[in-house]
Amino acid sequence: MDRKNVDRLDGDAIRQAVKDQYGEVVSGCGCGGGCCITPTPDMSGRMGYSDAEMKSVPEGANLGLGCGNPHAFASLTAGETVLDLGSGAGFDCFIAAEKVGRNGHVIGVDMTPEMISKARANALKGGFGNVDFRFGEIEKLPVDNNSVDVVISNCVINLSPDKQEVFNETFRVLKPGGRIAISDIVAIAEFPETTKHNIALYTGCIAGASPIPEIKKMLQNSGFKEIKIIPKDESRKFIREWAPGNNINDYVLSAIINAIKPLRQ
Repeated sequence: MDRKNVDRLDGDAIRQAVKDQYGEVVSGCGCGGGCCITPTPDMSGRMGYSDAEMKSVPEGANLGLGCGNPHAFASLTAGETVLDLGSGAGFDCFIAAEKVGRNGHVIGVDMTPEMISKARANALKGGFGNVDFRFGEIEKLPVDNNSVDVVISNCVINLSPDKQEVFNETFRVLKPGGRIAISDIVAIAEFPETTKHNIALYTGCIAGASPIPEIKKMLQNSGFKEIKIIPKDESRKFIREWAPGNNINDYVLSAIINAIKPLRQ
């Protein structure tokens, strides 16, 4: 596989590169959320997770991946059904499970077999009976129509080669009146050619980022309303560490993405 030029890779090849990268994270030899650093659990605190949230999950669930904390603006309540796109080892799912309670339900979807296996083992270890981990792609969600109250995700949609389909699928599975609470990387300037075509920077949650106007347009195309995309300037502090020497924080930021599926269409 050509691991340098994204333009020469089709969608399936990009997905395979992402699978390879995050499969290595599970085994402890990958670098995941930053292309030149190894993530550790304490990184989640820098991204906005509270000590209580980090302590509430089974050991091994927090891999230190992500670019923010979707729970900070998801407003989850007891009894809701939550879907996590790119659920990894289950970190955000287990936090959500505590918030929605026994009468709630949390679904995690991930395309990396190693992540699904680890997440299911973590759920068993932690006694989380209201969490269900499913193998699948976020462009083809293994979830029923109109069945989810809230969709969350943390630094995953930027990795998709077909983001429009991700938002279409997200809209499909949400109940009317359902909402999204997504933390993801957005582009704030045009990438240099060396960044744009670097597969390592793509799998490192950088080169696949879309500009805010494009994300808003894709959400509108899917049918979402009340769209809010808020870049977080403070995220520069940890993003600059993802690829030292590349000035990545001049081109991407973490952002909060909220939107609603209308009650009537």
